[in-house]
Parts: sequence; C-alpha cells; structure tokens
Amino acid sequence: MSHIILGGGCFWCLEAVFQRLPGVEAVRSGYAGGHTSYPTYTDICRGDTGHAEVVDIHFEPHRIGLDELLDVFFLAHDPTTANRQGNDIGPQYRSIILFGDQGQKAAAEAAMARAQKYYAGTLVTELKALQAFYAAESEHHDYFNRHPSQPYCQWVIQPKLNKLQLAE
Repeated sequence: MSHIILGGGCFWCLEAVFQRLPGVEAVRSGYAGGHTSYPTYTDICRGDTGHAEVVDIHFEPHRIGLDELLDVFFLAHDPTTANRQGNDIGPQYRSIILFGDQGQKAAAEAAMARAQKYYAGTLVTELKALQAFYAAESEHHDYFNRHPSQPYCQWVIQPKLNKLQLAE
C-alpha cells in the first residue's frame, strides 16, 4: 500500500473524488503543509497556520498508479488559482502536493508538466516534502457520502463528480 497527500480546495471535494477511484483503499481528510502542531478546523479557518486542507490517499499501486492519481488531482481542481477554489478562499484552499519521497516528487513534477499543457494560466501548485499530516475532526470524514443533500455537496461536489464521470 502506498499513500500521498494532496490539497486542492475543500477536502470534502477531493475526498469524494478519490473515494470513487478503483484501487484507492482509503481517503482521510486532514491538514498539512503548515508550521503549527495539531491544528483544528477553527485554527485552519483563521488562515495563519500555514496548513492546507488535504487528503491522505492510500492506494494499491498495482491497481492504480500514482501518475493516474495525480492526473485526476489536476482535473479535480483549478491549479492555476492561488489560495482559492471557487468561493472557498484562503491559503488553506491552495493547490499543494506533499511528497513522501523523491520518487513521488519526480512523479508530481511530471504530472505538473502534463497538466500545464491543459491550462492557459500558470500552475501555482505548491510541491513540498511532507513533514506531518494531522487528521481532521471526525465530522469532516466521509462528508459527501454522509451528507449528499447538503447544499455545498449539491452545488460544489456533485458537479465535480459529474465532470469527472465519478457520479454514482
């Protein structure tokens, strides 16, 4: 089993996307990329922790490769907008890849080069070595599956799943 940490907007969105990919065994919402220990959602929303909302994706590399996961990541959010995705605004919503080793870093760099060909604007995705991942509070886990009728889920997450042809 391998894993990688990705952030691109609200973690509820990325969690819902990656949960639907064959070969992905688990997805955990959390916080990473910042300078404080054990941040909470309230801390993150202040925008001064340096952390982003991220997902920790555990996958079976023989069923789905890191390259495929990264390509989906770049389709699932807009990597050309700094510190925002749609109406979600703030540094916690930035585009970020937190790699665990040099192989993941190289794969991320290659994926960024592939993605840049499809976007008119310059990618602003941050590429950074993972220092620590902090799991989000339980109410943030499996959010879309538990609250599919919630307005944010209907207006933001469901269209993303439809676009990626991952709607059930």
